[in-house]
Amino acid sequence: MASSTRRALFAALIALLTCGLLGMVFGQKINPATAPGADQEIRDSLRQFTDVYSLVEQNYAEPVNADKAIYNGAIPGMLHVLDPHSNFFDPKAYSLLREDQRGKYYGVGMTVGPRNNKVIVIAPFAGTPAYRAGIRPGDVIVAVDGKTTDNMSTGDVADLLKGPKGTTVHITILREGTDKPLEFAVVRDEIPRYSVDLHFIIRPGIGYLHINGFNETTEKEVSEALDKMGDLKGLILDLRQNPGGLLSEGVGVADKFLRRGQLIVSHHGRNSPEKRYTASHGDGGKEYPLVVLINRGTASAAEIVAGAIQDHDRGLLIGETSFGKGLVQTVYPLSENTGLALTTAHYYTPSGRLIQRDYSNVSLYDYYFERDDDSKTANREVKLTDSGRTVYGGGGITPDVKFDPPKSTHFQDTLLQHYAFFNFAKHYMVNHHPSKTFEVDEATLQEFRKFMDSEKVPYSEADLLESNDWVRSNIKSEIFVNAYGQEEGLRVRAETDPEVLKGLDLLPQAKQLADNAKHVIAERTNPRPLNR
Repeated sequence: MASSTRRALFAALIALLTCGLLGMVFGQKINPATAPGADQEIRDSLRQFTDVYSLVEQNYAEPVNADKAIYNGAIPGMLHVLDPHSNFFDPKAYSLLREDQRGKYYGVGMTVGPRNNKVIVIAPFAGTPAYRAGIRPGDVIVAVDGKTTDNMSTGDVADLLKGPKGTTVHITILREGTDKPLEFAVVRDEIPRYSVDLHFIIRPGIGYLHINGFNETTEKEVSEALDKMGDLKGLILDLRQNPGGLLSEGVGVADKFLRRGQLIVSHHGRNSPEKRYTASHGDGGKEYPLVVLINRGTASAAEIVAGAIQDHDRGLLIGETSFGKGLVQTVYPLSENTGLALTTAHYYTPSGRLIQRDYSNVSLYDYYFERDDDSKTANREVKLTDSGRTVYGGGGITPDVKFDPPKSTHFQDTLLQHYAFFNFAKHYMVNHHPSKTFEVDEATLQEFRKFMDSEKVPYSEADLLESNDWVRSNIKSEIFVNAYGQEEGLRVRAETDPEVLKGLDLLPQAKQLADNAKHVIAERTNPRPLNR
């Protein structure tokens, strides 16, 4: 049997045995006295699995890829019968998971992606080796260490760019405006994966902070961002498209916005006693108005933060109903550099809400991509916030103020499908050097028109007029990414984002909500004496 086959089959047996021995978590607890044949049943199941795999390997019409059959088939299939979030990580996926959790990796520091069957640079991260070397957005990566990237996937190229700290990687680039390929010798370094990818003062005294995930450095990053923004009079906390991450980091972030001692989250499972997490430090009296932005991509640890803020009436939530993931996974390292993420508990917001969506009789595709109408609250459990406001469990966290993102027009979709803004910025930077005071004027728009004509992107003057602000914002954002790095481009987008602007308008309402909650709680704690 080939070594890869033995490795994959061994991992499968380990995972099957692990789940068999964890029957107290997933099924009725087995009492050896009443079920003396339990061990024999496990051995029989394992033997049946190896027999089936052996028959497939020997008799299938084409050669069987052991890793694909086991890592992508047998083990995930078994786990997905349990719930949508229990998962098995093959060696590559497990390595990427640990990278995400640690918040760092070793490489050159840039995002790459596919364009026209080529792998190109989306953006180098400011201050990284790729950025210092002068690699730009739009550069086509044609070879890495002399190895052509033709027919390579984005992941394959990304793997070639990673490597031990201090080693050199040679990158061959094709760039618009140059006749010959450019050669870069880049020394790999430790590259941080910042979870706070943007924070700045968006209005006098008003901060904006976006968290894209929760890894081992998130709490520290949030603390540093808040300190840098100084004495705030209000904050927009953006948790949109945040898929979650480490529970401990979600707790640490929520701690910064609540009063010391307030409950943040609790969780328990059939094999784990209840554990309660409270604010151990608190906000230190910095109770400025807080607006939290959420959408369908807000999940897990991000929902813990949003749920705690909502249940304690600390801030106002606006946007769409969040994803609805209330399951806690424990990651168990296995042999052969693999790992098993197993659901071991349910978590509950301070009001007692379990916000997990129903996944029974639902395909994985429907669970992740098809959603019911956000406005439906029938048959969902009802809970109360500290001040007595109604909130709902199950189906995610419902925002206090619903905000539907503006629907794109056919013209806008066409521009995005043609990567019009990205490609125009790359073209524009050949002959321009914009300052940080750059704004998209009529001359820039005229260049954009000529570019669209040359690229045969269909448009009309009516289209441009109708989407004028949107077009200008996207042009400026991509040019800033190209000229000053990804963070500056994100800042431009945030400054014109309709939901961010709505959040700024709602800061007085957020203050009123928090003040009213304090009043209600004070009345409840110290009721006024009655005159009789």
